Amino acid sequence: MNQQSDLILRQIPAQAAALGPALTALRRELHRRPELGWMEFRSSVRIAKALEKMGCDEVLVGDAVCDRDSRLGVPPQAELEAHYRSVEAEGLDPALLARMRGGMTGVIGILRCGPGPVIALRFDIDALPVTEAEDPDHRPAALGFRSELPGVSHACGHDGHTAIGLGTAKLLCGLREQLHGTVKFIFQPAEEGVRGAGAIVAKGHLDDVELLLGAHLGGEPDARGDTIGVGPNRTLATSKLDVLFHGKAAHAGLVPDAGNNAMLSAATAILNLHAIPRFGAAPTRVNVGRVTAGAGRNVICDRALLELEVRGLTTEANDYMTAYAKRIAEAAAQMHGCSCEIALRGEAAGDCNDPALCRTVLTVCRDRLGLAVAELPDEPKGYISEDYSLLAARVRSHGGQSCYFKNLTACAAPIHDPRFDFPERALVTGVTAFAGLAASQMG
Repeated sequence: MNQQSDLILRQIPAQAAALGPALTALRRELHRRPELGWMEFRSSVRIAKALEKMGCDEVLVGDAVCDRDSRLGVPPQAELEAHYRSVEAEGLDPALLARMRGGMTGVIGILRCGPGPVIALRFDIDALPVTEAEDPDHRPAALGFRSELPGVSHACGHDGHTAIGLGTAKLLCGLREQLHGTVKFIFQPAEEGVRGAGAIVAKGHLDDVELLLGAHLGGEPDARGDTIGVGPNRTLATSKLDVLFHGKAAHAGLVPDAGNNAMLSAATAILNLHAIPRFGAAPTRVNVGRVTAGAGRNVICDRALLELEVRGLTTEANDYMTAYAKRIAEAAAQMHGCSCEIALRGEAAGDCNDPALCRTVLTVCRDRLGLAVAELPDEPKGYISEDYSLLAARVRSHGGQSCYFKNLTACAAPIHDPRFDFPERALVTGVTAFAGLAASQMG
């Protein structure tokens, strides 16, 4: 690390700390107004306006961010339009908002500082269909920033991720005269259900990226202090599938043989999906999470929908599970004279961390930024799926490097829990880490 880079890094912790009150206010604003994937209209306008004000050279929205046809699990048009109309009524920038209509959410800010490496920083922005706790000891409820939208909340910390992303952008924009290279601030829609990253990849935004960073807030309630955790952080590759069986309705008493029972196809598929022989070289998972079928007790069912997922510790293992699941669905349909349609609703790849970059992250955070760090073990019980992995796979495919790290702090509950919350000092830790790591490569 050269002297110029060292001088830049010395400034960052204090500058990040000075942003603390603003980061807290922004996080609470976002927490009160959560939005589900592909419906982050208000959030995307807020982010785009902030990036423009900070001085990003380019701010991309709408079709410039995501490939429209590569989006997965997009809500029905009626749901998109209803939420769009409610946000439109708030008086937000109409021209900017109009570019996001139909679920074209997400924002990318680009900061160009002359010749140098191309770095991408990813921050996810969507909420979950989880009703937030109302208990008086739940901090957002007690302090007045609990979700205002029934049935939707930031139970995974993406409000914090968004605040960290904007804080990082503000800090790096302020240092632009001392930096060399390009930073892409990627504010990704629809991470929940692993639906959004592939559309950003398909648009080509990762094709020139040499270094990619992402992170997630989390931690046990009894965690002491705040720590940047780095390790293999392996994620499970996954495919989210909807299988729609088509049969033929008939009277169940008069002419049961005249019908083709889609519910029997679904039932056959469920039993056999959960009996898929496991992949020998890596752990795998399968689950049918939802079934919708039937019109009445005296009617042969002509339509049944399965919502399922498969996972694998490697992309190869997940591909095996996906192919096997599709064969089962098709065979189950054929057994009962039905047909089926299989739709991909979400996907993620496997490993996303490069050991060399992980070592750099640990060294810079500890030795140059003064942050507490921890080397995390490779623990199968902790594996989740994250579509950041698709961004990482594209970067690594042309020789770039990726590191997805943990922003560990004392959270009130696990992610996706109605009581999830985190101490807002972790926002400063996140900005310090992201801004410092980017600047360390651009000095």
